[in-house]
Amino acid sequence: MSLSVVQGFSKSLAMTVLSEIGDKTFFAAAILAMRHPRRYVLAGCLSALIVMTILSAAVGWAAPNLISRTLTKHIATVLFLGFGLWSLWDAFHEGESEELAEVEAELDADLKASSETNRANGKGDDDAKKKNRPLFSQFFSPIFLKAFSITFFGEWGDKSQIATIGLAAAENPLGVVLGGVIGQALCQTAAVFGGKSLATQISEKFIALSGGVLFIVFGIQSFFATVES
Repeated sequence: MSLSVVQGFSKSLAMTVLSEIGDKTFFAAAILAMRHPRRYVLAGCLSALIVMTILSAAVGWAAPNLISRTLTKHIATVLFLGFGLWSLWDAFHEGESEELAEVEAELDADLKASSETNRANGKGDDDAKKKNRPLFSQFFSPIFLKAFSITFFGEWGDKSQIATIGLAAAENPLGVVLGGVIGQALCQTAAVFGGKSLATQISEKFIALSGGVLFIVFGIQSFFATVES
């Protein structure tokens, strides 16, 4: 394995773990796992994050082919430094957020709406309802699809997704994908099997502080790499 792959892997793994622990999708996975079979929740959440990681790395890999590599590295440097300062600001000014409670309230509202819909349509024949379900839900568990959709759209445009694009533009995309996938697997497994008890023990301030420092280190490294090239 080449040095560039190892470097991309290690950076992506560290960034993913510090970005995803305590993130909205982390809490969503923990809460969903308390209400539904864990295997479906883990499969849905992890599949969404793997797809998102591959898509983000692909965009980052394509960026130097669309614009100059030097400009790409400058953009990556600005992104890393910007996200680092943003995370530090969150750590020192926002304190411990109520994101877990917010996610739980959103899922409760969604569950209530789904229950009311099911009761309204409860008189129909089960086979007929199955045939009328969307194509994907005929082949995949509704719980899997729910976990997938919540995670995928929750991550879309998130700081970690944009950071993955920047990292793939500056480092080896294969290493970024491997590190991101393993990092996502570790975080989602912890969320699903650790449950709400683990989620409530996480210090979001500490995670934001650690992630901010890591982003700034990446930004400084990217800056010097651009200067040397």
